Order: sequence, then structure tokens, then C-alpha cells
Amino acid sequence: MKHLSMKHGNLNRRDFLRKSAPLAAACGVAANLTVMTPVQGGESKTDRPGVAAIGTGGRGSLIGHQAGSRGRVVACCDVDRKRAEGFAARYDGKCQIFGDYRRVLDRKDVDVVTVGSPDHWHAKIVVEAMKAGKDVYCEKPLTLTIDEGKVICRVARETGRIVQVGTQQRSEFGTLFLQAVVLARSGRLGDKLRATASVGQAKRGGPFSAATPPANLDWDHWLGQAPKVPYCPQRTHYDFRWWWDYSGGQVTHWGVHHVDIAMWALGLANTGPTGVEGRGNMPKIANGFEVPTTFRCVMKFAGGAAIELNSDKNSLVIEGSEGRIAVDRRHLTGKPFESLTKREKDWLREEVVKLYRGKQPGSHIGNFLECVKDRSQPIADVFTHHRSLTACHLCNISMRLGRKLRWDPAKEDVLGDAEATSMLSRKQREGYALKA
Repeated sequence: MKHLSMKHGNLNRRDFLRKSAPLAAACGVAANLTVMTPVQGGESKTDRPGVAAIGTGGRGSLIGHQAGSRGRVVACCDVDRKRAEGFAARYDGKCQIFGDYRRVLDRKDVDVVTVGSPDHWHAKIVVEAMKAGKDVYCEKPLTLTIDEGKVICRVARETGRIVQVGTQQRSEFGTLFLQAVVLARSGRLGDKLRATASVGQAKRGGPFSAATPPANLDWDHWLGQAPKVPYCPQRTHYDFRWWWDYSGGQVTHWGVHHVDIAMWALGLANTGPTGVEGRGNMPKIANGFEVPTTFRCVMKFAGGAAIELNSDKNSLVIEGSEGRIAVDRRHLTGKPFESLTKREKDWLREEVVKLYRGKQPGSHIGNFLECVKDRSQPIADVFTHHRSLTACHLCNISMRLGRKLRWDPAKEDVLGDAEATSMLSRKQREGYALKA
């Protein structure tokens, strides 16, 4: 894209906006950005849809309450009874508690569900919710494997349901990340764009001893598709993230937040890397946390763009031939941003709204429910999320195998590596498998 000079603040505004008009389209997800056709059977006839929260601990509780504040909470589900009871207590007996999410999906008064379960449950619940006629807000990462993402994208197209992924950097934090995307795509950083996503280290721990599951926890159902193993508290709640059977560690937990923004900013939202190489410090503790504590991965894309993902202090840096910016959840810094004139700042605010598909950013849940109402694509759609999460999954596969991978983003397949190809999916326990 031609560089749009704004250094002296004397660019004619009409010319500037004319030159930058293609920005919103370029920054969006044009291949999938279609207005969804209303679907019969699961939609609310009011402005306050019936809400059910599936997975009510941590972020699951937060997003359930956020959706509930804009709708009507009618049900919740968690395999930890105490967590479900704690969530439901706010609703004076109007929120029915379940231990099996399928009973929630059977309810006709449930229009939307929020999913805050451990990562290995996300794909199965989301797919079955869409097939049951529900719209879904699901926490990130959306999948445990690349093949699960392919299934979710297909079912989303087939059903026309609205699915928002919880990569809230696309909506919140004072639009800092949206501004960074606009600046990168405007040409202000020059060409030859590249990004470095730093996400901090994973947790180290173990070995852990087996224990008796607490009476309030259905351990077998918590495991779901994962292999049946003895209970230990370090496998559950927040720490599930450090076990391969349930998650992808810091690479998918935090990495997908920044990689998602980086791919959006570099114009890569609808594609994927062609090569991935990663190195990580893999723990070697029996019955202990398994994911790499420190790591450095490099993703290379057609055309020369590159994104590095590492375990340094949390930030996202985007740079090109004429400048660099750094963004996190509190700051956006760098000369290309700090030198903006008042006129250019006005332009930036306007372009952020265009990038946000004409809606006002600020609330990620709010965007989801607005899109449920008008049947438009939400800002954190499953299609672009699948692409950014695929890049993160490939980083993990490369680190686990200890070698570079070649990837075909069109066919979504590893080239010339049967072992890596086999890791695009995982064996699922009988009775809990995701049905494609």
C-alpha cells in the first residue's frame, strides 16, 4: 500500500480520506464479511434475549454476567456445582442450574449462550450450540486443535449462527489495538511490515499427587474428550492451561490475543503462515505442567511478512520501513502515533469506526448482542480467529516436534510431514468426541 504521509499535518483532508477509504475493507474479513440471514428457531423476539452461561468460573462467570446484564439469565451450567451456585445466586432463583450443558441447549427460552469452559470443551459445546439454534459467545482460544477450527467454521456457515470469540482486544482497552491496526494499514509505518508479539512465561510446577475429587466436582465430565487420568487439583480451574490435554499453554492462552491483532494489522486475517519454526523450554517433570515455559517462534507469510511470538514481557510491536509502534492494554506508543496532528487524530477516530464495521467499539459483549439482533458478523468472528489460532497451534506443533513446518494456508495442511499432520487433531475419548 502506498505510504500516506501525515508528518506535517498539511495533507488535504478530502484527499487523505479518499486515499485511505479502502482501509476499512482491507482491514476487515472480506472473504467472510457477509450479512447473516436471520435463522428461525432460536432467536429472541425481544431486545433482551434469554442467556445461559456454560462454564461459570473466572472469565466464564464474567462474560455470563455481562451478557445477562443485557438480556435475561435463565440458566447456567458447570461441572463444579459450587461455581454454578455462586453464579446463579445473583438471579434470585430465576437461573436454573445444570451439570450437563446439553440440557441447557434443549431449552427453548435460551437464545444465546456464553462458553467459559476449559479450552478442550470449547469446540464441542460451540458446534452443538450452533446446531441447536443458539448464538454463541465463546472465550478464547476457540479450539484445542486446527481440525476443530475447520469444523466450527463449516458449521457456522451452514447454520448462520452468530459466534463471537472472546478476543476482546478487538473491542475494548480504549480502542488502542484498533488504532494500531489502522496505523499499520494506513501506510504510516511504511512497507515491509513485521510484528513481535510478547506474552510472558507459562507457569512451571510439579510433580503433583493424585487426590480424591471434591464432592462438588464431576471429574469424569470435566475431562470430557481428554484421556481419563486421576484427579489432581492442578489440572483444573486456571491451571488447566499448562497441560497439553486441555490447552496450548501461553501460546494459545495469551499468544492468540496478540497474534490475532498482528495478523489483522499486517493484512493477513484471511490467510496463514507458509512456514513456522519454534523453540521452547519444555518441562520434563512427570505428572507436572507440560507446556513450554519460555519460547520463541517465528511465522513467515507469503510476500515477506513475519510475526514473532515469544515469552518476553507482554506487548505487541508492529514496525515497518518508516517507523514502529508498541501497544498493550494500557498504552500505544511510538513516533508514528505520538506525532499525529489534531486533524490526523480525528481521521484516526473515524477510521477506527470503519474498521469496526460501522459500529461503535467499547464493549465486546455489546458488539456480540448487537450482531445477534441485526444478524451481522461480529468483530471477532470465528473465521479470522481460526486463522490466527491456527498460526499459534502450528507454533506449538513445531516446538513439540523440534523442527520447522511448511504450511499451505489455502489447503490448511502441513506439507511433507506426516507426523505434524497427525497433530492437527487429537484422539478423543469415546462418548465425548466432536462430531463433524
